[in-house]
Amino acid sequence: MEKMPLYFDKRIFQKVFQIAEVSNLTKEERMMYDRSLQEKWDYENVLAYAEQKKYAEGIEKGEHSKALATARKMKAKGYSAEEISEVTELPIAEIEKI
Repeated sequence: MEKMPLYFDKRIFQKVFQIAEVSNLTKEERMMYDRSLQEKWDYENVLAYAEQKKYAEGIEKGEHSKALATARKMKAKGYSAEEISEVTELPIAEIEKI
C-alpha cells in the first residue's frame, strides 16, 4: 500500500501505518531516518532547555525586584543596611545604593 485508506484515518491506524513504512526502509534509508529523528529530538531539547533557562532567569529577576522593594521600604523605616541585608539577602553595597 502506498497510501493509507481513508477509512483508517484514526490516530492508532496512522501510527501502525507509520511503523509499517519505517520497517520497509532500506538500511541506508533507515540510517537517514534515524539521524533525522535524532536531529529533531536534539532541536526540541535545545528549545526546551532554553525555555526552562529563560523561565528560571525570570523567576530570579522577580525575586530580586521583590527584595529591592522590601529593602526600600525597610530603609525608609530606618533599618540599618546590615539588618536589611539579613532580611532580603541583598549585598550591603547594593542596599547602600538605594
